[in-house]
Amino acid sequence: MRELVAHIGAVSETAIVEDGHLVEFVRDDHLVMEDAIILGIVERIVPALQAAFVDIGAEKNGFLPLEERKASATGTWPTLQTGDRVLVQVKREPSGDKGAFLSRDISLASSHVIVMPMSLFVGVSSRITYAPRREELHALGEKITAGAFGIVMRTSAETAEDRVIRNEVRKLMTAWDEIIKVAATEHAPSVIYQKSGSAEMLLTDYLPRGIDTVTTDSEAFYDRVRRKMETYLVEENPIETRGLDKERDRGMDRIVWLKSGANLVIDECEALTVIDVNTSKSTGTEMDRQILMRTNMEACHEIARQIRLRNLGGIILIDMIDMASDDDRERILECLEMDLRDDRVKTVIHGFTSLGLIEMTRRRTRPSLRRTFAHPCPTCRGAGFLPNREEFRGGDNSGNEPT
Repeated sequence: MRELVAHIGAVSETAIVEDGHLVEFVRDDHLVMEDAIILGIVERIVPALQAAFVDIGAEKNGFLPLEERKASATGTWPTLQTGDRVLVQVKREPSGDKGAFLSRDISLASSHVIVMPMSLFVGVSSRITYAPRREELHALGEKITAGAFGIVMRTSAETAEDRVIRNEVRKLMTAWDEIIKVAATEHAPSVIYQKSGSAEMLLTDYLPRGIDTVTTDSEAFYDRVRRKMETYLVEENPIETRGLDKERDRGMDRIVWLKSGANLVIDECEALTVIDVNTSKSTGTEMDRQILMRTNMEACHEIARQIRLRNLGGIILIDMIDMASDDDRERILECLEMDLRDDRVKTVIHGFTSLGLIEMTRRRTRPSLRRTFAHPCPTCRGAGFLPNREEFRGGDNSGNEPT
């Protein structure tokens, strides 16, 4: 069962709850730049990096590669010079000392499709594995675009009617025409387009995957959603009354205990995130193969949830409990892939390294949960984190604050 819980106010917050467990938490004041389309000004060209630094109106200039992997609809990207106005999209938000990562390959998404007005690429989600349907969707994409723009069929397109897909494409291209019209006369730097908020964004992304209920304290949001699904309007902030803020805070703890007595140790580093699975209190008559596999599979379920809840991005390395055979390792990979199937962020599991670690990557979007709701510890010069006082309500039973 999947629920969307939304508090909409001065600072709006939206949570996704699956089978009673929090799996995603988004606050609107940390969502401002995600996928925003901005008219920027080229501040500096760095030939050695084959990149431009673009003023997008933020504290730090954005980083724009000059040679992107996908060619534009005209064949090549126009050459940029200092002072040029350029329309870009934020693909990765600023983090730490790094500015936003930008692209000229702009995309607009809806429930079933992603439209790319500046590209000619036609693709189908890799999660659609039924070959005949993949071919049908690819042919439909080529027919709709007619070589004028690009499109990617999302996973939910597998069961969508062609007329619904066509209608979504038509609406997105109308929105693109309006973006171009506004950008032609707007001053730079200026935000031309951005998502309407966490509740609307998560609703769009999860609706094709299925949402059973929506709970909100906003009459306006309730009126927009109630005809689509079972919706409840409440008077008080549902995030707080359901304790989702406390569960969010526990999502910053370094150690996560499993029901078996085993635990996960999660360390976010600058270049990657490391997750270690420990047997700890997990015991049996003997630590045989079945017990170890059962513990590893339990860990897979919780790792998938923690990755989504903490919004971990980039390289992720997982040190599972040692397994005796390749068959066992393959079962664990399949289990992890299954548990991550509902992740709306692109995730790729690359398999086991030569050292026996699971290597995976996940697209960076917003800052992680810890970077959003905590700040680096000044005493240890950033090696640890302290919770933001106005945000933190949780903590472990000992009263210690997570670091």
